[in-house]
Amino acid sequence: MSYLAPSEFVTKMVDAGESKIFMSTRDTIIRAYMAGAILALAAWFAVTINVNTGQPLVGALLFPVGFVMLYLLGFDLLTGVFVLSPLALIDKRPGVTLGGVLRNWGLVFVGNFAGAFTVAFMMAFVTTFGFSQPPDKVGTAIGLIGEGRTLGYAAHGAAGMATLFMRGMLCNWMVSTGVVGAMISTSVSGKVIAMWMPILVFFYMVFEHSVVNMFLFPSGLLLGAKFSILDYLIWNEIPTVLGNLVGGLAFTGMTLYATHVMTLPKRQADKAAKPRVAA
Repeated sequence: MSYLAPSEFVTKMVDAGESKIFMSTRDTIIRAYMAGAILALAAWFAVTINVNTGQPLVGALLFPVGFVMLYLLGFDLLTGVFVLSPLALIDKRPGVTLGGVLRNWGLVFVGNFAGAFTVAFMMAFVTTFGFSQPPDKVGTAIGLIGEGRTLGYAAHGAAGMATLFMRGMLCNWMVSTGVVGAMISTSVSGKVIAMWMPILVFFYMVFEHSVVNMFLFPSGLLLGAKFSILDYLIWNEIPTVLGNLVGGLAFTGMTLYATHVMTLPKRQADKAAKPRVAA
């Protein structure tokens, strides 16, 4: 597999962030919609595997197929643009503004949610035969996930909120590493392997991913799970989004940028100042 040095793929990260900020509204929303939908299908797939086999590791091993597909197709997740777009601002790329970064985040959030919700409705329809009967065992399991990861956190109060936020941070540390993994190789096999590993870790460890939750929790509400929209927003989605932002940018984006891009001018200056040895 053709491996790129860190200084090369981190520059690609900044370039990618810049291109996303200047992408048209239509393209941004379409790409985000498809990313949300594909990741939701992968989550449905993984839960189905877990229910049918009773082995969560099997579902975690196979869940990354959705992440791999959407990034190979060039679609965008909120967790990815949380890391890439700010780097273009930090790098002072011409025309990149804070407003442009926030616009990109907002459009991707809307697109991801629309795509995930579309699949949530389809899943609820399929598992209840058009809402004509109670959900099957997969639908029931998804409903229980929503209850446990809203009311379960709420039962612990501030400690539950802090735990939720930290799980969001840990999640995007891994997921954004997967986003970077798509850039460290020029071969499809290399990209797939690099993306697969951190996504497996995040899913098996039950960290909180804002886009996956855009599928799981609306699905639970559609299937009659015992939690409210307000529970979903306050005790999952909003803290998860904030945790994803902090974790991805702090642990992946800034650490790579600070050590492989910010140091480049100094290295180049040192190289230029170094006296040449006569042949």
